Amino acid sequence: MTAAVLRRINAAYDFAEEEARVAAPSRGLAINIRNLRKSFGDNEVLKGIDLFVPAGQFVAIVGKSGCGKSTLLRVLLGLETPTGGGFSFEDGTEQISDKSVARVMFQEPRLLPWASVLSNVEVGLGAQRNLPGARQHALDTLRAVDLEEKRDAWPAVLSGGQRQRVALARALVSEPRFLAFDEPLGALDALTRITMQRLLERVWREQKFTALLVTHDVAEAVTIADRVLMIEDGEIALDIRVDLPRPRHRGSAEVAALEGRILAQLFDGADVG
Repeated sequence: MTAAVLRRINAAYDFAEEEARVAAPSRGLAINIRNLRKSFGDNEVLKGIDLFVPAGQFVAIVGKSGCGKSTLLRVLLGLETPTGGGFSFEDGTEQISDKSVARVMFQEPRLLPWASVLSNVEVGLGAQRNLPGARQHALDTLRAVDLEEKRDAWPAVLSGGQRQRVALARALVSEPRFLAFDEPLGALDALTRITMQRLLERVWREQKFTALLVTHDVAEAVTIADRVLMIEDGEIALDIRVDLPRPRHRGSAEVAALEGRILAQLFDGADVG
């Protein structure tokens, strides 16, 4: 990808409106993880994770395949039961037990092929889809991901990036306070992936939910997250705050330097920062 193409993509996004919204209070939930363990038979995948994620923070989790990244997300989403330890979602001093506060976006869009784009988004509303105003809310969410004009289309006629935008709208329509992303952009081409990264960042800044992104792309993590965690052999091996102004541009010296630091730890086991 040429530098000129990257400049055109970066220039296409104006974050002035989002910057004005930064001061708005977060509606995300804090996540408090304490000595979290998860084993599958004799294989201990998570080995006592201790982590606190403030409300509204965007955290990216990187690491080699099999290190426990996706297992951690699945435990937080209630898809796996911890072997030991625990976690809680917290709103101030109050603990939240309602699992409906959390949603997930997977690498595969998992759309219903027999349903229109709008109907696929409405699935995310669950039992609330028949309430007054539900359809308009689904349309508004489609507009938020720049896909309102495809409301009546079938998933089969959409591009890969468009299908992922529908999946994102389906996750957003219930207004989650915690949204997990499990390699949602891994199957996209390079240009579409950058576009989707900007979209994920924009909707997070607008809606103020807490976000955890699992990714193998370290540049992606540094570009859009507040904080990057590296999991190694079931434990947190690196925890870096990304104190770079937004919007961040792939290829910039600051992003490249931080990416290099994380990659050095990932492949050499030594923090060079």
